Amino acid sequence: MIRPDLTLPIPENIEAAHFIGIGGSGMSGLARMFLERGIRVSGSDRADSKGLQELAALGATVHVGHDAANLGDDVDTVVHTGAIWPENPEFVLAKERGLHVIHRSQALYWLIGGRRLVSVAGAHGKTTSTGMIVTALRALGADPTFVNGGVIAQLGVSSGSGSDDLFVIEADESDGTFLLYDTSVALITNVDPDHLDHWGSAEAFYDAFARFGNEAREAVVISSDDAGARLVTERLTHDRVVTFGEADDAIVRVADIRTDGPVSFTISHGGATVAAGLPVPGAHNAINAAGAVAVLLTLGFDLEPAVRAVEEFAGTVRRFELHGTLRGVSVYDDYAHHPTEVAAALAAARTVVGDGRIIAIQQPHTYSRTQEMYREFAEVLETHADHTVMLDVYGAREDPVPGVTGALVSGAFADPGHVQYVPDWQEAADYTASVARDGDYVITLGCGNVNLIIPQVLEALERSGTADANPGE
Repeated sequence: MIRPDLTLPIPENIEAAHFIGIGGSGMSGLARMFLERGIRVSGSDRADSKGLQELAALGATVHVGHDAANLGDDVDTVVHTGAIWPENPEFVLAKERGLHVIHRSQALYWLIGGRRLVSVAGAHGKTTSTGMIVTALRALGADPTFVNGGVIAQLGVSSGSGSDDLFVIEADESDGTFLLYDTSVALITNVDPDHLDHWGSAEAFYDAFARFGNEAREAVVISSDDAGARLVTERLTHDRVVTFGEADDAIVRVADIRTDGPVSFTISHGGATVAAGLPVPGAHNAINAAGAVAVLLTLGFDLEPAVRAVEEFAGTVRRFELHGTLRGVSVYDDYAHHPTEVAAALAAARTVVGDGRIIAIQQPHTYSRTQEMYREFAEVLETHADHTVMLDVYGAREDPVPGVTGALVSGAFADPGHVQYVPDWQEAADYTASVARDGDYVITLGCGNVNLIIPQVLEALERSGTADANPGE
């Protein structure tokens, strides 16, 4: 992987940009906005995808596979993610040519260009909270520019250009780039130590979030409930700290959370209380909604209109997203890739599955996180899912680590009958179909490419249903 060098100069003008890894949700969103600015865009990714095809339809020149020949002669700026390797041929050639080579966070900084910025950071809930703020602002009559880490369901995109001065982003703490931006309102959803391969220690992680909050120009909005967030709050010196959550002393308080279906709750602030509900399940979404409302309050909106606007949020792609129902088995996908996120996703599913069972298909993400948290993953999955199908690790930017596979997680289950390690995807899909029954929910979990197994699961369910209907064939 390439660690971002945030000391590199960011060009004042960009006429032609090439994106290495253009197909990812974050990079494709940036590329889309560059196109909207009238900038020539090219890019490459290791595999074809819907995102690549959409960018090509918008006028980008896209390539499947990385090759030096992909870098056009007219390119003046190359944008990359941290997931590529220094040996990437396009990266190497860009350096040889002396082009501006910048990290995606610096490209985002260039796009922001001094606007009034709302930055959403935290170990979990960033994409959902960002989506809530964006859709609520639009419902309130604002027209913000935004870059989110996932596609906002009712908008169908992860980024968009608006006419207002407001700019809303999902800010990435994993590599420290969230400290790059000149933030006006900072939202900290939670501070569950993660990415310690970059930060080195939990203390350094907390200090970074405290700096992020303290440097916000207008306000810092932070969870009152999360243990890590409370530690960060103790380090805040900002003169406007707005807490949100279920705690009695939260400035924006959420209460009366009901999860027997789509979540309902109340939000209180300044002596007023408003009842609310969301079309998406899970207590964690009520908490996310409170954070979004708190941000809207700091931007000058009143409580009831803010709550009503947040209620319009319909979810984001890859967040408890239904892909199909066959043989009475519903197949969902969720981006959860940390034990806390997995627990929240499965707890939300439990509130709506009824008498059915939950079958999790887990793809551990990165070798470092799996090695550090395999026991926590096993405990969460065994507690919240009825059965788990364990795939192998999605390494992302990391090289394999001997002994760190999906079997490391499955081996940590107290009851081995609750888990099956199946590294072959077709075998995993067939196995899932063989154990699933009418009323069950199958949920793929992970932020790698685990969602790509869903068509195989649906096909396996369809085949098994045909076999059940025609036992003599």
